[in-house]
Amino acid sequence: MNQALKTALVGLGKVTDMHARALENLKESHFTAVCSRSKEKSEVFASRYGIQAYTDVAEMVEKEKIDVVLICTPHPNHRESTIAALEAGAHVLIEKPLASSLEDCDAMIEASRRCERQIGVICQRRWYLPAMRVKEAIDAGKIGKPVFGTVHMLGWRDKAYYESDPWRGTWKGEGGGVLVNQAPHQLDMIQWFMGEIEECYGVWSNLNHPYIEVEDTANAILKFKNGAVANIIVSNSQKPGIFGKVHVHGENGASLGVQTDGGAMFVAGMSAILEPPVNDLWTVPGEEQMLEEWVKEDSQFFNKLPRQMDYFHERNIEDFLQAVQEGRPPLITGEEGRVTVEIFTAIYRSTRDEKPVKWPLKPENSHDYDGRI
Repeated sequence: MNQALKTALVGLGKVTDMHARALENLKESHFTAVCSRSKEKSEVFASRYGIQAYTDVAEMVEKEKIDVVLICTPHPNHRESTIAALEAGAHVLIEKPLASSLEDCDAMIEASRRCERQIGVICQRRWYLPAMRVKEAIDAGKIGKPVFGTVHMLGWRDKAYYESDPWRGTWKGEGGGVLVNQAPHQLDMIQWFMGEIEECYGVWSNLNHPYIEVEDTANAILKFKNGAVANIIVSNSQKPGIFGKVHVHGENGASLGVQTDGGAMFVAGMSAILEPPVNDLWTVPGEEQMLEEWVKEDSQFFNKLPRQMDYFHERNIEDFLQAVQEGRPPLITGEEGRVTVEIFTAIYRSTRDEKPVKWPLKPENSHDYDGRI
């Protein structure tokens, strides 16, 4: 049996307790330390979990001999903490998105390779049973080649949400709006299902949140290297509730779909999920009648979980810890995490330049937050 890895957290935001519970529960983890810029907050949090408190990432990793660090800081701060942990000798798992800029992504990936340590990304919706079912069906060739995909992520964020943290709704503090914060799960899922991207044309806007700098809505068309296309519609301007769906249509006419979110808007650490994730579309020949049973089974499984989102975060973290133990890549690598950042960066640049953006994307040395303003 593999020895438990010494684990630590960096950042004390709303998602931290969720990650702490996972690191405390998983047999692969020996939860050891926490790091925050605030000494007082770090010590209070550490006392709750019986762990050590630090204000310096490198010092924490070196003194406690930490194997894996989990980053829960605001997006623009991922780079600094990640590289510090890697250079001190730890593997690093990062809350989505990998970063808010391609420059930061590339610096983190380069440091991972140079230090011969793994980095991975938290995108726990990949572990939803209906999402796994879609991926397995595509990989098994049940719809032939994926030829058309759609992403819908329509929801609402109010003024109180943006005022809950000083960095929210700002280009400098958050790196973007709905594309960077709420949509990465669905953006990750569509590229996971459909394959390598070739081109993107997109537009973004702020429809009804005049008190924030960033976008609350974006539309885009993706073109894939295999000739497939996908439409993306994401918004924080639709009230009430939430509507999140990812659908894939195949060359044989069959279609697959997963409703990733439904009911009320989910805010990590503040609210629960009201509707279970389910397959809402399934026309694979010979399997059409399975949909009703899968919805029933998946709903029952989800509704019995005492802390629903905790469970899927645990699976994501568990995979990363096992990957480190086994010397294999995690399900979501740093390179895959970069693809999501490429997608939302392409939408920002496409809006700025009023033309499609080709892959691969390289960082820009610009003064407009890489096309955002």
